[in-house]
Amino acid sequence: MLKALLFDVDGTLAETERDGHRVAFNRAFESLSVPWRWSEADYGELLKVAGGRERLLHDMRRQSAAPADGAERHALAARLHRLKNEYYTGIARSGALPLREGVAELLADCARAGLKLGITTTTSRGNVAALLEGHLGAHWRAGFAAVVCAEEAPAKKPDPEVYRLALDTLGLTAREAVAIEDSPAGIEAARRAGVPVILTRSYYFPDSPGGGVLAAGASLGSCDGWQPSADAHATRISLDQIRRWHAHGFRSAVN
Repeated sequence: MLKALLFDVDGTLAETERDGHRVAFNRAFESLSVPWRWSEADYGELLKVAGGRERLLHDMRRQSAAPADGAERHALAARLHRLKNEYYTGIARSGALPLREGVAELLADCARAGLKLGITTTTSRGNVAALLEGHLGAHWRAGFAAVVCAEEAPAKKPDPEVYRLALDTLGLTAREAVAIEDSPAGIEAARRAGVPVILTRSYYFPDSPGGGVLAAGASLGSCDGWQPSADAHATRISLDQIRRWHAHGFRSAVN
């Protein structure tokens, strides 16, 4: 029986990677007179590296203007990352990062049904709060029975730590929850914890493979193009639809 939905944040709740984190990094570069910028395409490639500070250090290997000394690179990466988070908070609180279609409606479904909700992300708690305060209000935290972020789960996805901690917090088994994810790393993290997945593909992961998930589609805000198919008479992916996929999921996963 389904008892909880566990939501990834970046790319799943909102297109925060393209329109939030990338923009904030570029503002941090400009603020510190760092002579490079990340295009949308650049950032898509960098998302193969988990973690913002890790992406900075990875990218510095190809930047001729980056410090040659390793300690100086780490110090610059730490400074840039702190500044980037400050800029991201401002962007998120400004309302510039709308929730993806269907997300608010699905959260409301769960609230009406009394279904537990969880946040399972390895971004920082401050980044999550900045995004959700703008959409759900100052008391957004009360709507989630578990909020597991980088502070609690420092091991980045695809490590399953974030999902295992959420299940422990909720007192549930893996099969009593469903993860909502957008990326291959997120899918793998949930799988390694035994949690079945609904894949909602995002801007940077439009071709995330759907094999082995309960269902895969482009948007929670539409029933078109989902595999397995969603209710043709519905206008969005509802909690009832997810319950149906969950009920049948252990007998037939997407091939």
